[in-house]
Amino acid sequence: MVPQRLPRTCFADRVLRLCVCMLPAFTPAEWLMALLAATGVGISKSGLPGVSLFHVVIFAHLFPGLASTGVVLPMLIFGDLGAVWLFRRNARWTHVVRTLPPALAGVVLGWTLMGRLPGAKFSPLIGAIVLVLAVIQLVRHWRPAWFAEVPHSLSFAWTMGFLAGVTTMMANAAGPVMALYLLAVSLPKNEFIGTGAWFFLILNLLKVPFSLQLGLISGPSLAFNLAVLPFLIGGLFLGRRLVFRLPQKGFDSLVLILALAAAARLLWPA
Repeated sequence: MVPQRLPRTCFADRVLRLCVCMLPAFTPAEWLMALLAATGVGISKSGLPGVSLFHVVIFAHLFPGLASTGVVLPMLIFGDLGAVWLFRRNARWTHVVRTLPPALAGVVLGWTLMGRLPGAKFSPLIGAIVLVLAVIQLVRHWRPAWFAEVPHSLSFAWTMGFLAGVTTMMANAAGPVMALYLLAVSLPKNEFIGTGAWFFLILNLLKVPFSLQLGLISGPSLAFNLAVLPFLIGGLFLGRRLVFRLPQKGFDSLVLILALAAAARLLWPA
């Protein structure tokens, strides 16, 4: 008697079914928020880093506690890869090299603090830091002679890199910090984006072992990342189109406004 063959199911179908089973049980409204936030990740990575607080807030609502940092990290890495590809010829490596070592030190400190200091308590401090930096940048517009040499000093680069490392590990909120540094050193918009893309790609990859050790990246979180990936890609191209249409002065002003809005949201959470 010939044994009956079981119906074949391709490997891709099995993976897809497994991913669907691991997706969070969101309501339609929550899924809409998640897709908008994924689009925001793409937009922030391709030119408007101040938008990053939009998706940070939404994912913190959908995934309470430290879980949101692990959910967002793979999305940030993919967004960084896309931004590097779109602006691969526009990086200023001098600024990457100067800020990356202190940023890694900041990541280590943030990782150490994560088990002791909840992110919600740390958010107002991040907001205060971003607010002070944004005010200094405004003063530089009104009084260019003030702080003229500060942005180009090694101590400023190390301070900003360290703050970016701590804030990105604790709350994925380093976008406005690094944006203000790149704005302070007067990079043209394409070099601004290309430099930031390489900086965050390297830094976010370095964060992966720390997030794995804390148990923040898991099968369900990666399944969610896969589900929202098309919207992230769409955000990358939408952000690039917006940046290309903005004049340099308008781009600088918008980055500063978004940084101020991010600081306000962190200082006075809803």
